Amino acid sequence: MDQLTNGSPVKSHARTAGGALGGWFRATLLDAAAVGLMWLVGLLWIGVPFAPLWAVLGALFQFVPGVGAVLGVCGPAVAAVFSSNDNSFEKLWWVLGLYAIIAVTDGLLIQPLLLKRTTRVPWWAALLGPIVGGILLPPWGALIAAPLLAVVFAFRKPRTAPG
Repeated sequence: MDQLTNGSPVKSHARTAGGALGGWFRATLLDAAAVGLMWLVGLLWIGVPFAPLWAVLGALFQFVPGVGAVLGVCGPAVAAVFSSNDNSFEKLWWVLGLYAIIAVTDGLLIQPLLLKRTTRVPWWAALLGPIVGGILLPPWGALIAAPLLAVVFAFRKPRTAPG
């Protein structure tokens, strides 16, 4: 019925896919904000110079799938090593530990839950999609897995209760 009132099925499909990609982009924005906040709190606690700058860059790098988190740790790690304190290598280990906590928390909890709330992608698919995509079509499969999953699951029909 929706196709009859809104014109062609192409418009309807384009609207569905566009809505799914918009949901994915909102999830990515929220994920970047959460990661930036975690970086800010952690780097301020460790005492790394220019902590707000590194936190903003860490948040922006979240938009680069796969390598964004690694790019986000490079600046704070170098700043920790070259800080004027005698315990600069101790700060480096704290920064690397903070990176590990952020990467695990983001990859296993924050990203899948945000994708589930803003799109219809289940938790297991958001977790396994980039891995399977990276194996099947490296590196592009890992890069396009999340938005592709959002579009695929947008077209799935919701389950109805037996009755």
